[in-house]
Amino acid sequence: MAKVGEGFTHPYNPPMTKPTLPLEVRGSARQPLGMSPAQFLRDYWQKRPLLIRNAFPGFTPPLQPDDLAGLALEEEALSRLIVHDERRDRWSVKTGPLGEDDFASTPSANWTLLVQDVDKWDADVAALLESFRFLPSWRVDDIMISYAEPGGGVGAHVDQYDVFLLQGLGQRHWAISDDPAAPTGFRDDVELKQLKHFEPTHEWLLEPGDMLYLPPGVPHDGVAFGGPCMTLSVGMRAPSRAELASDLADYLVERLPDEQRYRDPDLAPAKASGEIDRAALARVREALPFAALDDATLIDWFGRYITRYRVARAPAAPDKPSTDAALTKQLGDGAQLLRHPWSRMAWARVKGGAVLFANGQAYPASAELAERLCAERTLEFARAPAAAERTLLLALVNDGHLVPRKARRR
Repeated sequence: MAKVGEGFTHPYNPPMTKPTLPLEVRGSARQPLGMSPAQFLRDYWQKRPLLIRNAFPGFTPPLQPDDLAGLALEEEALSRLIVHDERRDRWSVKTGPLGEDDFASTPSANWTLLVQDVDKWDADVAALLESFRFLPSWRVDDIMISYAEPGGGVGAHVDQYDVFLLQGLGQRHWAISDDPAAPTGFRDDVELKQLKHFEPTHEWLLEPGDMLYLPPGVPHDGVAFGGPCMTLSVGMRAPSRAELASDLADYLVERLPDEQRYRDPDLAPAKASGEIDRAALARVREALPFAALDDATLIDWFGRYITRYRVARAPAAPDKPSTDAALTKQLGDGAQLLRHPWSRMAWARVKGGAVLFANGQAYPASAELAERLCAERTLEFARAPAAAERTLLLALVNDGHLVPRKARRR
């Protein structure tokens, strides 16, 4: 077994003779990834794990454990309290909203609290996403934060999405397996999706500011070490092919008229009774919209889908709709437009301009404004927006995606 803090090669996978990419690098304030984003995407993204020491120098968590526990009490927060009875190897899972009694009854060790979508609740947590802007914003799912007492964790498991695990408080021992032949069967006696067998090939102890990147499918296990521990998990969206196909089928079914049917005006006399010949298969392909999906349809469906995928909540429309005159006056007085934390946005270029997608809805837009809306959480306008821009902004305000805020007095 390797020492904590050192990687090692699995005995059944002897080291290659040719040079390999490092599994561990050192980051800095200028390069949190320990390299340029282009190099990281080329060599590691969805390919191999990477431990980045000192990715965020001097890092302190943007919220404290008590704040996280308070958030877990909220009715609409997604939280779980996981306790491990180490002696009997039994796991209990309590889903939120949690109560103060749940925390009062926790043991002195071997438990963890998980809260998802913390970036939607806390602006300081959301600000961490600025360091991941080299990725398309619609690929980012959420920031989940875990707090654990010594020995706390969720057991060895596999995620089907990319994740950056940033150590925020205390120490966490991470073990991973990069053995492609590692077994992936799950235990049937635990509510959590834990692996039946887990043989680590690399182990490390992470300190605050260290970050571990894991691509999909890498078995791993993280355990709080020595004292209280907080880890921030920046997770990516990764819909399965089945989810994509299912949603696309539903999208097309809603838009295809019933009178459009399988057609065979070129039918020739059957050569063999009951045979589905090549001509029939060609007509089936023609009848299926999947076979000849044009770019405009694909963009419209995917933009709506990806901004709706895994959204726990959606912004609510204001009680009283705004008007163009009211919005123009607010912006003229220096008001800012804040993007609602639950608003998911993406955009695409289309013929004649662009289209902005927000939580499954599509809005005509200019490419310039669409990009700003996706990139900036707070919008300010030095000049009055043009009429077309105001039309889009007003629609987003009245659908709850943008919230006007009065200019602060200086």
